[in-house]
Amino acid sequence: MSEACLFVIGATHHSAPVEVREKLAVDSESALRQELTSVGGLREIALLNTCNRVEFYGVAASEAAADHVQAVYCARQKFQVGEFEKIRIRLTGRDAALHLFEVASGLDSQLVGENEIFGQVKDAYAAAQTHGSTGAVLNRLFQKAFQAAKHVRTNTGISSGRVSIANVAVDLATNIFGNLAAAKVLVLGTGEIGEGTAKAFKSRGAEDLAVASRRIERAVEVAGGLGVGTVKFEERDAHLAGYDVVVCSTSAPTTILSTAAVAAAMKTRPARPLLLIDLAMPRDVEPEAANLQNVFLYNLDDLAKIAEANRAAREAEVARCKELLAERASSLWAHVQRYLDSAEPQSPGAGAAAPAEAPRTGT
Repeated sequence: MSEACLFVIGATHHSAPVEVREKLAVDSESALRQELTSVGGLREIALLNTCNRVEFYGVAASEAAADHVQAVYCARQKFQVGEFEKIRIRLTGRDAALHLFEVASGLDSQLVGENEIFGQVKDAYAAAQTHGSTGAVLNRLFQKAFQAAKHVRTNTGISSGRVSIANVAVDLATNIFGNLAAAKVLVLGTGEIGEGTAKAFKSRGAEDLAVASRRIERAVEVAGGLGVGTVKFEERDAHLAGYDVVVCSTSAPTTILSTAAVAAAMKTRPARPLLLIDLAMPRDVEPEAANLQNVFLYNLDDLAKIAEANRAAREAEVARCKELLAERASSLWAHVQRYLDSAEPQSPGAGAAAPAEAPRTGT
């Protein structure tokens, strides 16, 4: 490997369970980016921070600079470097490029073939561009990752069927309650995942549906678009007993549903089950609520295990996608490596814009 390197360092659902990912989730991306500007030899950097992964894609003058990125991150998260190294991924060169291709394509997701990750990768790249921390290499890498992801989604069946966390949640509710027309559903959180889940429940027959958000105007907007009701977010505990399914997907830094609140709600409905679906990171529901009688609590990892059964039907498509992406990653890396061997050093925030003649990949 040449002295300069393309790298990815991070942790994902493959090795870090939900309780660990909570500790690794970055709560202030802008503050972390500012800290990373002090890393000597770091030429480019982009952060992908989702419910299932925290990954740093970077270009560094040496592997020591990549080590420094890891050290800054672990210090900020108050996470021991030694413990992080037990669960991390660390890839360089072509392997790093291929990893991003597979992430953007949904091959590395908990729900193989899901579409949400594509938008999350695009947002991560846009944020890095806004902060001036991408250059010729990352610009080309991400652009080619987007092209590759669109190619495999168009030319394979990797995304066939209902592949999304929202649809898995609805399938779970259907298995428990049967016809959703008779179930009352409350969605706490109206971000992209919350709104998508509400739409999925609505499309699958849930008629008694309400949404709540910490921003009342956002709840009204989503409710109006779906033709459903709203609940005041601050009154959520008082309304728990009236719902059969409660989906939580807020960005709150701590839990929003306590075990005590769930227990109080169950006192008025002891014979009817309550399904709690926690799609948040950090988690929205206290884990101990799962110990209550007739309460069924599922988090992101639980839903991924349920969805794993669907993966078998797509294994052939997964193999085909990996082959296509491997060819593209090899072609990209051959050109990027030549560029890294000859490029002048640059650091994030200082000359990070792509040079006039960016490396061509031919893919």
